[in-house]
Amino acid sequence: MNSIITVISNILAIYRRELQSYFASPLAYGIATIFWLLAGFLLVVLVFSPDGILAQSAFADQAGLQTAPLDIPYEFTQIYLGLLGSLSMFVLPALSMGLYTEERKQGTLELLATSPITNWVVALGKLLGVVTFFITMVLPLLILESLIVNASDPPFDLKFLFLGHCGLILMAAGILSLGMFISSLTESTVLAAILTFALVLVLFVIEGVASGLQGPLGEAISHLSLLKHYNNFTQGVLDISGLILFLSYVVLGLFLTAQSIEAFRFQRN
Repeated sequence: MNSIITVISNILAIYRRELQSYFASPLAYGIATIFWLLAGFLLVVLVFSPDGILAQSAFADQAGLQTAPLDIPYEFTQIYLGLLGSLSMFVLPALSMGLYTEERKQGTLELLATSPITNWVVALGKLLGVVTFFITMVLPLLILESLIVNASDPPFDLKFLFLGHCGLILMAAGILSLGMFISSLTESTVLAAILTFALVLVLFVIEGVASGLQGPLGEAISHLSLLKHYNNFTQGVLDISGLILFLSYVVLGLFLTAQSIEAFRFQRN
């Protein structure tokens, strides 16, 4: 029992340290600002521009092109969450790139590697910190979206909105975990960001590659797609296979990071 309490205390200590470093980092605020500006711009364009969803729906209705009423809040939620997912593909590598590269630069990675705290505890604490920071980035957008869809008549079921954002956060956790592993391999934050972005891009487009393959191999590769499972969440579907996949990426990233730091400790010894 005491050992479990000690592990939880260590995780919380690393978590607080990591979270404080993000809220004290000008770079993190810069990333958040760019994310909010782009996300806000996309929101305004999607809702209020002449080519936005409201204008297109009104035009189709006046022209008699719609055979059935369009569920505008649902369409807005699905499209906007898709845009946020694409935007996150660029933002998440920037958030994860310094998780371990800064430790290498500052010379504190060796202290972490040789400390009594196990490697996976450090990795989990760091991951929880960066995921929490990402949630604080997404939360204001969720509030804005809720205000927009609440103005609809009849009222929109907010569970679709929350489920989509849960999918976004779960996908982000998987990407950040893999990005954390990549950051543990190099001292260059730029290289870590580029490699993480390349990996995320592969995981986003891998479904297209799988569609050209026949049989069980193509189906297995298709299940690795981030975009495929994330789209299910944006459509209001509780995708259990997607949930398992995102959590698997989280566990894989934590495992590989712990092994990477263990290899670093072995080299130092």
